[in-house]
Amino acid sequence: MSEQRAIVSVWRDNWQSSDYRKKCITGLILISFILLALPFFYQAIEQRNGIDFNDYLLEWLPAYDLSLFIFITIWSMTILTFSRFKQDPNLFLTFLWGFILINLSRFVSIGLIPLDAPKDLIPIHDPISNQFYGPKFITKDLFFSGHTAAMFLMFLCLKKRTDKILALTATIFIGIAVLLQHVHYTLDVITAPVITYFIWVGSKKIVES
Repeated sequence: MSEQRAIVSVWRDNWQSSDYRKKCITGLILISFILLALPFFYQAIEQRNGIDFNDYLLEWLPAYDLSLFIFITIWSMTILTFSRFKQDPNLFLTFLWGFILINLSRFVSIGLIPLDAPKDLIPIHDPISNQFYGPKFITKDLFFSGHTAAMFLMFLCLKKRTDKILALTATIFIGIAVLLQHVHYTLDVITAPVITYFIWVGSKKIVES
């Protein structure tokens, strides 16, 4: 009971700040619009013809279906991260704005740089994530990996040492797994942590301003 009271007290104290309320409500409205727009955007870009990108690593790597392991890793880390939100309202707000900026960045990069799907792509079977992409599996959401970016954002946001180790391990595993599944190019995976770092810095500035 004392832990629950402490959690309620922390959130109540933060919620009493008009600045926190404004950033939280604005962020929740924005992410709601983004989630509603996702299927329309991704189904539209799937119709485009893109650039055929030569990836020598993917040509060398055999393709494997690692959907189950990707699903377990992503949603286990999501549950862990969300459980930490209870104790730290600022962690929630930083992750929320980071996730918003990741999606907006992907809208821009995917919109500006049309790429064709990698050869031998094996669709990821994720009954939760796939609900946000529409009726058809998306193969052209390329330029930087959203799966890898989300894991790395968790690594940057989480504070406990063991949590950060788990999140970094998950980031590395997901990066390798999406390559072995041939759903992303090597460049997508390499650029994801770099872009996400700057997004995290930006989200912290939004929260702290």
